[in-house]
Amino acid sequence: MAQAAGTPGIVGAKTRRLVLAAITAAAIAAACWLDPVPQDPGYHAFVDGRTLFGIPNFWNIVTNLPFLFIGLQGLAWRSRLLSGTLLRHYAVFCVGVALVGFGSAYYHWAPSTPTLVWDRLPMTIAFMALFAAVIQDRWSERMGRALLWPLVVVGAATIVYWYGSELAGRGDLRPYAVVQFLPMLLIPLMLVLLPGRRPAGPLVAGIALYAVGKLAETADHGVLVVSRLLSGHTLKHLLAAMAAALIVRWLAPRRSLAG
Repeated sequence: MAQAAGTPGIVGAKTRRLVLAAITAAAIAAACWLDPVPQDPGYHAFVDGRTLFGIPNFWNIVTNLPFLFIGLQGLAWRSRLLSGTLLRHYAVFCVGVALVGFGSAYYHWAPSTPTLVWDRLPMTIAFMALFAAVIQDRWSERMGRALLWPLVVVGAATIVYWYGSELAGRGDLRPYAVVQFLPMLLIPLMLVLLPGRRPAGPLVAGIALYAVGKLAETADHGVLVVSRLLSGHTLKHLLAAMAAALIVRWLAPRRSLAG
């Protein structure tokens, strides 16, 4: 009787994994079907270009400091954490977040397509580490562990491909768009469809904050008009940094009492 009752659960889990795999395949196929998408030059025209203390685009630069702090603090805590299945993912994510603090600030000092490379590269590292961590927690521990470095390499390769295509005069953002936006779709679906080993609260809150930040980014000018201090893109930096802090909390194994 117990064996019969367990069978539908197994079948259901397989079906849910097949659904996720089908969505992945469909997204990649759709990206291949679309025409190449070059970088929009207007992307670099952020509404808040104020110079303060001799720093151009002041607010878009200084709001990257929380990324640096969160990433470095996370790495500093690493020696005080118990070893765990996601410890490597945790370290790679923290490195990516810390590098966002440098890369995004560098980009916003003089926004251009060449400097945008150094903004997107560390973000992709962090995204891929998180994606592999959720796969390990929700899908398969072995798969998540095995996919960490391949996903990081593939993510970095999409940045190299995109920039190379821009230099060749045929800019193509499609691969980068897949590695950025497909995990943003698959991670919430995995949280809903597959059981996990650790509480999802901090991760769900982090994803929600990041989503709100992306919405604020699309209303760059409107947010500045309403707030009279921060633009939508600047607010996105702060919300994304808060999201990163919550994800660090989700990724971290329990603290050692002896630490």
